[in-house]
Amino acid sequence: MANSDLIHITNLHFARGEHAVLSGIDLRVAPGSVVAIMGASGGGKTTLLNLIAGTLRPLQGEILVHGRNLATLSSAELYDLRRRMGMLFQHSALFTDLTAFENVAFPLRRHFRLPEDLLRKIVLLKLEAVGLRGAADLFPAELSGGMSRRVALARAVVMDPLLILYDEPFTGLDPISVGIIASLIRRLNDALGASSIVVSHDVQETFSIADYGYILAGGKIIAEGTPEMLRADPSPLAQQFLRGEPEGPVPFHYPARGSFAASLGVPS
Repeated sequence: MANSDLIHITNLHFARGEHAVLSGIDLRVAPGSVVAIMGASGGGKTTLLNLIAGTLRPLQGEILVHGRNLATLSSAELYDLRRRMGMLFQHSALFTDLTAFENVAFPLRRHFRLPEDLLRKIVLLKLEAVGLRGAADLFPAELSGGMSRRVALARAVVMDPLLILYDEPFTGLDPISVGIIASLIRRLNDALGASSIVVSHDVQETFSIADYGYILAGGKIIAEGTPEMLRADPSPLAQQFLRGEPEGPVPFHYPARGSFAASLGVPS
């Protein structure tokens, strides 16, 4: 592993039963960078995120996080490493019976015994960073989708993590909220000196904040590079995804037996 890599993944394989999900993934994340993992649905992006978080175990290959091989860590060591990771879930995953303040405070209460005054200052600082200090006493049902995502982001960074994982952070948000979340991902990453991995389908917003990106298809990396390099990549499959084209290597029609006319009983 290169000493400069926060994450170094080599020849990673993962399967569910007989179905291969990831087949020979090589990936690196440099300290302080925002790295995008993109691709069509079912390509293995979220699975890869869970493998990096240590919630899944690879079938084959090596995942090094901060120089530590996840496969060789004890449960206690893995738990300790996870404390240095923050996670923003696709649908925010806020606790519905807790206020925004208590949602953000939850990791601190779970892992530390801090004086209440200090805990309050930390939580309000993180809520202020996402622009929601004034919503501290609101419950999730009282928050808009964009506000919920920002509270979840404050919770993800409340322990000043080394690595922040984002699973589809822009899904279901209006254009203004998408822009706010994208800006916050970049700003918080830089302010914390952390590294971020963003799994997303949103090409424009993801490219606006990413330093480097990988495109997955069929469990393999089909293209990688800076946003400029990806836009110029010759892979037809990568270009179909980036341009949102309905026809290409991924066909519009699902394979069917016989012709359409034959299925209707119409002579061809």
